[in-house]
Amino acid sequence: MTTTPSTPGEPIVDKRQLVEYLEAGSKPPAAWRIGTEHEKFVFRRSDLRRVPYDGPDGIAALLQAMMRFGWKPVVESGNVIALSNDARCSITLEPGGQFELSGAPLETLHQTCDEVHEHLRQVRAVCDELGLGMLGLGFDPKWRRDDIAWMPKARYRIMRDYMPKKGRLGLDMMLRTCTVQTNLDYQSEADMVKKFRVGLALQPVAVALFANSPFLEGRPSGYLSLRSQVWTDTDPDRCGTLPFVFEPGFGFERYVDYMLDVPMYFVYRDGRYIDASGLSFRDFLAGRLAVLPGEIPRLGDLIDHLTTAFPEVRLKTFLEMRGADGGPWRRLCALPALWVGILYDQTALDAAWDLVRDWTAEEREAMRIDVPRRALATPLRSRTLRDVALEMLDIAREGLHRRARRSSDGEDETHFLDSLFTIAASGRSPAEDLLDDFQNRWRGEIDPIYGDYAY
Repeated sequence: MTTTPSTPGEPIVDKRQLVEYLEAGSKPPAAWRIGTEHEKFVFRRSDLRRVPYDGPDGIAALLQAMMRFGWKPVVESGNVIALSNDARCSITLEPGGQFELSGAPLETLHQTCDEVHEHLRQVRAVCDELGLGMLGLGFDPKWRRDDIAWMPKARYRIMRDYMPKKGRLGLDMMLRTCTVQTNLDYQSEADMVKKFRVGLALQPVAVALFANSPFLEGRPSGYLSLRSQVWTDTDPDRCGTLPFVFEPGFGFERYVDYMLDVPMYFVYRDGRYIDASGLSFRDFLAGRLAVLPGEIPRLGDLIDHLTTAFPEVRLKTFLEMRGADGGPWRRLCALPALWVGILYDQTALDAAWDLVRDWTAEEREAMRIDVPRRALATPLRSRTLRDVALEMLDIAREGLHRRARRSSDGEDETHFLDSLFTIAASGRSPAEDLLDDFQNRWRGEIDPIYGDYAY
């Protein structure tokens, strides 16, 4: 979730400017990059509690200590709420203090994994000094909403007040979930459309492979990806599988129309967030926004608004694959490997489209509903998502093999998929291993997860 507002930019006087902004994201394949984002829960080792912003071992102290590695502070109302560096990389905070690395746009998966490894090295060094730990799961395994402190970010106050008006679980999404996602480029409108459709159709398979959040407040929840389930009852206006993406004529303009109808959260003006929750961007475009009468949006307002929609795949000037639970180091590298292998090789993209092109809207929605509980056992026609996952992984592996991007040791990128092949071959999601640990090794206690699964 983006935490810093965009610069104002030019006034928007016509919808065509919004379409052109998305069109401008088109890049030739040689310029395609890989961006990886991953979130972690921060906890105190002494009592396993989530960490508030203030205090000698709080999030602010953690951010301050990270500056020794060359990070520069991003300040709002006197509080450091993010860090940035010269490599186009940033560290941001989710509403409950989840610690997110928004990685730089990189050329290869080898570079991506090096970036993840270096980030976790820095985090461990600082956490060791402060008595903190970080946990990679899709949903907080122990603590209630009321146990978690909010970060001092104005946009989160607006969202916190608005979320309960739209769904039962929006505050859980904000406070108790963590994800890993990858951001990828497109060459043209037609390329974007095909990648968007493939990404949306296969997102339930990614949920199943990465399902890693079976616990709620110290007990099994009945779900394998509780994080994914939370998104089904957050806000129907801005979440979901976007059936219109599969309709004839879909393109940049149709996505702009969708975003114009996604209710607003805020407008950022003169260093402050103005509450515009529930209001219409169409009205804003016409100069009829009630909280800023007579004003029209600037480009930065559109860029900010694009971050407030939460579909399974999101379009900015790149595509975000958003379905996966947070997890251990190796799976942080596996998620971009899965999607790069499919979306950055034309033969693989064509094969993936052939795999999903005749799936109906009803089948896609049924998978979305079933997969949080059933993961790889989710049915699809005469098969399960385990079968689809194995086929998807084969397509991705061949795509990475053809990319032939090699490390200094001569390895290509295919080995980053190994952990996913192991999961798919077993038919068991990572969450099922966690549940086995809970019942057997941990003897029905959740606290050992903070030792066994921390970074």
